[in-house]
Amino acid sequence: MSSTQTTPEVTWAQRSSSSDPEKNHIFLTIAAPDVPKERLEINLKPTSLTFTGHSESKKTTYHVELEFYAEIDVDNSKTQHTSRDVFFVLRKKELKEEYWPRLLKESKKMHFLKTDFDKWVDEDEQDGAPDDAMAGMGGMGGMPGMEGMGGMGGMGGDGGFGGIDFSKLGGGGGDMPDLGEGGDDDDDDEDMPGLGDDEADKTGDSKGKAPEKKSDDAPAEKSKIEEVS
Repeated sequence: MSSTQTTPEVTWAQRSSSSDPEKNHIFLTIAAPDVPKERLEINLKPTSLTFTGHSESKKTTYHVELEFYAEIDVDNSKTQHTSRDVFFVLRKKELKEEYWPRLLKESKKMHFLKTDFDKWVDEDEQDGAPDDAMAGMGGMGGMPGMEGMGGMGGMGGDGGFGGIDFSKLGGGGGDMPDLGEGGDDDDDDEDMPGLGDDEADKTGDSKGKAPEKKSDDAPAEKSKIEEVS
């Protein structure tokens, strides 16, 4: 079976800062499952990223070329490889409070490029939101540990495959569906009185005598229980 070439799904989010370089970056994830580290080729430059990864089990080669909206700082960018994808934290070169209006230089819509809503924070809310992704990368310097990865030209031979706690990357975004379900529960509670009224209407068909009979039977049942005990 011959190998095919596939454009992988790319998701992204960002943070910005005019004063702190470590809060001024792009989160980028390339979905390339079952690609071993030795079959990855990543060429990261200030204005572009070229990614190629071959999966023998999937019989496909993932390939994508991205030309960024603005320059990034290659030396202070980081990456992490897993069995499912390759994740990048790309530091923006220019310190600026405003977000990039888009990831790529071209404004044309790309079918493979999507917003990573799990990591996204609105520009006017980012100061109050914890940067969980960077907190999980504590202690990672430069881009060390890329030994054995061919095609890393533009990265100065450096990489960064260690230490990120990806369980912290959600930033609370994953809890949104739960909030929606909670709203449905409230609606159910509001409907409860209506159900009670329906039952009252049904008892009204017997000219209101059933409820009186019910209350008369209650003491008798109680006395029977007391006699048995």
